Amino acid sequence: MLQFRDDPAAYRAFILEHQDRVFNLVLNKVQQWEDAEEITQDVFIDVFRKPEAFRGEAAVSTWLFRIAVNKCIDHLRRKNSRGRNLFTRLFSSLPEKQEPADFIHPGVLSENQEQAAFLFKALKQLPEKQHTAWVLSEMDSRTNKEISEIMDLTVSSVESLLFRARQNIRRILSGMYPGEK
Repeated sequence: MLQFRDDPAAYRAFILEHQDRVFNLVLNKVQQWEDAEEITQDVFIDVFRKPEAFRGEAAVSTWLFRIAVNKCIDHLRRKNSRGRNLFTRLFSSLPEKQEPADFIHPGVLSENQEQAAFLFKALKQLPEKQHTAWVLSEMDSRTNKEISEIMDLTVSSVESLLFRARQNIRRILSGMYPGEK
């Protein structure tokens, strides 16, 4: 369906049309600028190599987001498995200091950076599906129907994931800000 294998101008136009939204989603998921750039590039390389994978059953952006989310999940799993060694397993039961994450999001005003850092730290603690659903909903303003298509879930499953994600974020943040509701 996508016809740009022999048309470099059409492929460039396709990338220009979609790259910012794909990059923003990836950045919100992996929270590392360089990793987000690399993953976004991988998404568009895959699309170039296998344009026939798009069957037209969903919007092109939904298909791209599904590829991007899957690449983010793979990246985070690889990253987490690399960090697991004997030393980290021995000391993983030690209490973790509650301090802001080092991720600075370019879309957050400087006066809100500390609150955003706590939020991103809380997001890292969510189960993967809750994290993905929350990012797509709250940071990318996707509807529950679009999220269900991207994540290949029912709309009611997405609603449930978002409900649990919001509850978990409240619980995690209340631990970071004792005494506040």
